[in-house]
Amino acid sequence: MPKILERLVSQLQAKGKSKSSAYAIATSVLQKSGNLKKGSQKPTAKGTKRGSMTPAQRAKDRAKTSSRKTSDYKYSARTNRATLKGK
Repeated sequence: MPKILERLVSQLQAKGKSKSSAYAIATSVLQKSGNLKKGSQKPTAKGTKRGSMTPAQRAKDRAKTSSRKTSDYKYSARTNRATLKGK
């Protein structure tokens, strides 16, 4: 099972979803976002790349805009979000 799928399933289960429900939701969402191939749980190149990232790296990648560097962001494990560092 791809790492990115494992991570999302565990997050959904932590929020109270059953295991089967968590797999169904995670598979659907990851297929729509292009991380899993349509109709399967096999990762795409994008899914493999994002699966090898840490949660902090993925959050910074999601938050990154225009010409900013990932080092311009700070990661909060509590919220799983990255925000711009204050100057």
